[in-house]
Amino acid sequence: MIRLFRVFIPTATLALLISESVLILFCLVLVSVLVHDLDPEFFLLDQGGLLRMLLVVASMLAGFHFQDLYTNLRIRSRLLLLQQIAMAIGISFLSQALLTYLNPELMLPRWVMIYGTLLMVLVLPVWRLFFLRLALSTLGQTKILFLGGSNVLVDIAEQIAAKPELGLQVVGYLDDSDESPFQGKLSRLGGMGALRQVAATIKPDQIVVGLSERRARMPVYELLDLRLSGISVIEAAALYESTFGRVSTRDLRPSQLIYSNDLGPGAGSVLFQAVYSWVLALVGLVLLSPVMLLVAILVRLTSPGPILHRQQRVGLNDVPFTVLKFRSMTANAEARTGAVWAKKNDPRITPLGRYLRLFRLDELPQFFNVLRGEMSFVGPRPERPEFVKALSEKIPFYRQRHFVKPGITGWAQINHKYGDTVEDTITKLEYDLYYIKHISPSLDLYIVLNTLKTVVLGRGAQ
Repeated sequence: MIRLFRVFIPTATLALLISESVLILFCLVLVSVLVHDLDPEFFLLDQGGLLRMLLVVASMLAGFHFQDLYTNLRIRSRLLLLQQIAMAIGISFLSQALLTYLNPELMLPRWVMIYGTLLMVLVLPVWRLFFLRLALSTLGQTKILFLGGSNVLVDIAEQIAAKPELGLQVVGYLDDSDESPFQGKLSRLGGMGALRQVAATIKPDQIVVGLSERRARMPVYELLDLRLSGISVIEAAALYESTFGRVSTRDLRPSQLIYSNDLGPGAGSVLFQAVYSWVLALVGLVLLSPVMLLVAILVRLTSPGPILHRQQRVGLNDVPFTVLKFRSMTANAEARTGAVWAKKNDPRITPLGRYLRLFRLDELPQFFNVLRGEMSFVGPRPERPEFVKALSEKIPFYRQRHFVKPGITGWAQINHKYGDTVEDTITKLEYDLYYIKHISPSLDLYIVLNTLKTVVLGRGAQ
């Protein structure tokens, strides 16, 4: 896997993205050579034809991204794949139509665009099927040997099986226990005492250590010898982090966070994040002020009560602040129940509120919280004091999420649905810990770009 934007991206995914970019460009160049009256070199270079084609490539990739074609490479249906490619082509045509209003000189000639996209409909599905059937098996599978039988290793094995694009292959496990959770799922190659012999036979690229009991004897000197011989040896927590994109809280020790080289932001990064968060919030207010005015009028007209909903949330260093949102529930919705999580099909949500929540329009007033310095544009979701107290008692490391500013959007928000259970909260905490560990402007940019997809598609709202 390759690390970009502080995110672990499978090599196969990156290879597919690059190859499809080249194919899209090739289709357009080929058609321009065959159907265009002008000299190809003159059209591509002197008339800016290549730049126009690159804009089409970008719009096509954006269409693929919005349909998760680079998030999950498994093909559920060939017909669905064809529909998704057609949808991306539709997005590309819409972007071309938009260019007629901005700068007509950036548009591709009509027949180049039409014939080029027709060729894409034939080429891209065939290439993706070929890539997934053949390229994944020859792209360099990393052979992994598990040492131990912890539940974290079980989760990793299931994730690897579900995502072949990770390029990982579990060859088996070593464990002294006869009651391993891997029984019936992976091959047991012996006890931990057989590590040296099994490694010599199988020749794994990586050994992942995840002991189910702390008192279990780890073959330290054997691992050291294998490490010096060129075999990578890592803890299960490290592989969990790279395959899931979150920090496992199972068996997480404070020392693993304390001695982490890249845990938390430096003073310079905090200042830089505050600056660009403030700028983004100001730009957002200016650009979306007509939308916010319309939403305010609709909230006032469709249900009795205030336009804005003010609620206490816990911010940086456990300091409470008042978060601003457009009201999406009936007035005094918690007068009888007290503080409770919103649920699916919650009767307290107004008809308009369902649409506001679906497209995150209710959160637009939080731009003012960012301008006041109470929130960042990106960060963990701010929680209510009543819930923070209860969750901190039940969930280890929950308070650590308050050592960075809360955000309008965040790593947990784009990767996990709205949670209304303790289990959901633990999962989102694992994403928050990953964000705190890897916080950076590049990761923030990645989150903002994916937030646009989440908002447009109306995912995760409740």
